[in-house]
Amino acid sequence: MAGHNFLLSAFFFLAAAVAVVPFARRGGLGSVLGYLLAGVLIGPFGLRLVTEPAEILEFAEFGVVMMLFLVGLELEPAKLWRLRMPILGTGGAQVLATTLAVAAIAMVFGEPWRAGLAMGMGLAMSSTAIALQLLNERNVMGTTAGRSAFSVLLFQDISVIPILAILPLLALPGAGTAAAVDDGSGKPAWLSALIVFGVVAGIVGAGRFLMRPLFRFIAGSGIREIFTATALLLVIGTALLMQQIGLSPALGTFLAGVVLADSEYKLALESDIEPFKALLLGLFFLSVGMSVNFGVLADHPFSIVGMTLGLIVLKLAILTVLARLSGMRLEENLLFGFTLAQGGEFAFVLYQFAVGQGALSAAQAEPLVVVVALSMAATPLMMILLERVVQPRLRTAAPVRAPDTVTSDGHPVIIIGYGRFGQIVGRFLAANGVRTVILDNDPEHVEVLRKFGAPVFYGDATRLDLLEAAGGDQAQMFIVAIDDLDKSVATVEAIVGRFPKAKVLARARNREHVYRLTEAGAHITRRETFDSALIVGRQALELLGEHPYAARRRARLFARHDEQVLKEGYAIRDNFDSLVTLSRQARTQLEDLFRQDRAPAERTDRDGGFGDHDQVGEGSPAPPADQPIQPGRGGP
Repeated sequence: MAGHNFLLSAFFFLAAAVAVVPFARRGGLGSVLGYLLAGVLIGPFGLRLVTEPAEILEFAEFGVVMMLFLVGLELEPAKLWRLRMPILGTGGAQVLATTLAVAAIAMVFGEPWRAGLAMGMGLAMSSTAIALQLLNERNVMGTTAGRSAFSVLLFQDISVIPILAILPLLALPGAGTAAAVDDGSGKPAWLSALIVFGVVAGIVGAGRFLMRPLFRFIAGSGIREIFTATALLLVIGTALLMQQIGLSPALGTFLAGVVLADSEYKLALESDIEPFKALLLGLFFLSVGMSVNFGVLADHPFSIVGMTLGLIVLKLAILTVLARLSGMRLEENLLFGFTLAQGGEFAFVLYQFAVGQGALSAAQAEPLVVVVALSMAATPLMMILLERVVQPRLRTAAPVRAPDTVTSDGHPVIIIGYGRFGQIVGRFLAANGVRTVILDNDPEHVEVLRKFGAPVFYGDATRLDLLEAAGGDQAQMFIVAIDDLDKSVATVEAIVGRFPKAKVLARARNREHVYRLTEAGAHITRRETFDSALIVGRQALELLGEHPYAARRRARLFARHDEQVLKEGYAIRDNFDSLVTLSRQARTQLEDLFRQDRAPAERTDRDGGFGDHDQVGEGSPAPPADQPIQPGRGGP
């Protein structure tokens, strides 16, 4: 990219990102696909605003390097050691199986076995940048599928090193033979291996004994930008060092991150590097979109599309089989497979190296590069297909477990939904000698709870026959603690219609949910986080110097005022503008109330204090909030 065009190209990049990515994200396509589409738009096969994607891609790959440094910072050595089995087992099996499968298919189509292996090793890679971005956007990195995907990606990144050593050995006779005996520098193989070992050991040693004192010295200077410069210097220096000895820069920075993962400067490093990583990763996705050679695609559309679909299906099949063997549930199995079924950014490097070493010809490599780029661009669409089509159908088609035979001997309370909210209610009632029947609609959750001795029965509480079998006719009270908003409302409606004499207490997610439950006929509704949040606020006042009696009095004042506003809001719940006006008026009224509440904090609290587990929100014992909204049959 010419120097005088740098600012213009940067402008086009930023303009394309701003114009496309937010709309793609809001449309449910995800930011990655948005960047890819923006790259196609401004690239050589779009508006031709930027015509040198190869040079930009080489620069933008540094975003992947920074991303792996941050990933390393999240993995303490002990945690990495715990992942050794999935890294070596699942990751190694995926790379080996994909390589051999692609090589076999290539040989069927007449390619030499050497070329088939070179093709397979490149297509075995998945996109670390895209996969981790998609997992993070969906907040599933901590799941079994997320951890397994990360393990496979890590093994793939590590395997680039031996692949780079193997590719020269796959050169066709008479092509690149010199590279087969050394690394091109004239050094024997044993000396190159010794240098690699020494550099890796040096990175570990420097991270342990040199970098921490250096960061301590820099942090002591109090100059924030110099600390940021030192962090960038560490990443760039490690990447350059690994590049000089022929290893993956990303792997080197990952190793540096792991070494510093348990240091006291971990959070500061993350906060300084994160903005650069995010910007460069966006640039990377843009450049991948620009690098798709639509000329090759136009010349051979059916073969290129067929190869792309074949690659995705092949990798998806291998990944799902491996996930099944490791004991993953079907839903996580598919998430794992769809996340990694594309080609990866390292394939661009491997195929370029393979052509230079004579393991592949340019005519063989060019279609593969297009296939990899197309598969990367297709991954966000595949995730949308998984979430909106495949997973809902699996849930619908899943075999329905018959409800348990519920036994009840006139238990006064029936609890519906036994998650974190329902369990607290159930334990409290049981400790006070109140007999309960507990229903939950998650069969796996029911089995786990039964192992702990909880008397839980499986079944859909919207079914009247199940409620009758649970003793609904004799029950004095139903407590609806279902997490799903729509199902909780439907359950309340079913209970109120069939058992009108019983009281219904319902857990609510927010104000809107309170209104819906009230309209359905619930007698008392409680927002699940209101009480605990108000207690934290009261304790915060105490820690800031407020007398405990005054803090508790103001918490009760806040709760009663909020209860009144909640009642008033119910009457105008369908008018958004009126609700906004009410909210603003309530905020002003509350500030006025607190200004008027200037009684001495030392006076005796005649209303009685409440401790950490007292009720201070809607439905609290003090009037007028004893029963916040009692509509009878749906009215306020």
